[in-house]
Amino acid sequence: MTQNIQVAVDAIVFGYSKEEGVSILLIKRKYDPFKGSWAIPGGFVLDNESLEAAVARELEEETGVKINYLEQLYTFGKPERDPRTRIVSVAYFGLVKSNQFEKLKATTDAEDAAWFNFKMLPKLAFDHKTILNLAIERLRGKITYQPIGFELLEKKFPFSDLEHLYATLLDRPIDRRNFKKKVMSLGILDE
Repeated sequence: MTQNIQVAVDAIVFGYSKEEGVSILLIKRKYDPFKGSWAIPGGFVLDNESLEAAVARELEEETGVKINYLEQLYTFGKPERDPRTRIVSVAYFGLVKSNQFEKLKATTDAEDAAWFNFKMLPKLAFDHKTILNLAIERLRGKITYQPIGFELLEKKFPFSDLEHLYATLLDRPIDRRNFKKKVMSLGILDE
């Protein structure tokens, strides 16, 4: 028995700016299925390509964005997730300063690319809402045990900027004294 399964990759890119807060990079699909709908950037893995190379290529082709590091999130493989055929997608996520990528460049199968505040997202194609929700959950979980997001701030920044970043990512207020004590105990910042 032969399988008829294709492999795809998706790139969930979280952007952050002090003014805009947390945003998600999305593309508007140029072709069916879901033509004209917003979606997470991604596409099919080529025969001679690694998953990491595929996700970097698709992200750059569809948005013009190049990112040094994307972390693997999860593999999505429900048989009915794509109306065309059976497609297994490996999703990746990363954090960037969104203002570094203000000039987005949609090409190949993307009609447009844009940043959307993560609290005001349009309706998404395929199962991309599920993928995005898992990425948000993973990011929120990760910042409770690992120092992340420092690359989203300037080299020198007021501590209040870090508090604002974490409160925005967690979507809730944080206890300032405990937060400062915890971060300073990590030994990664100089006052």
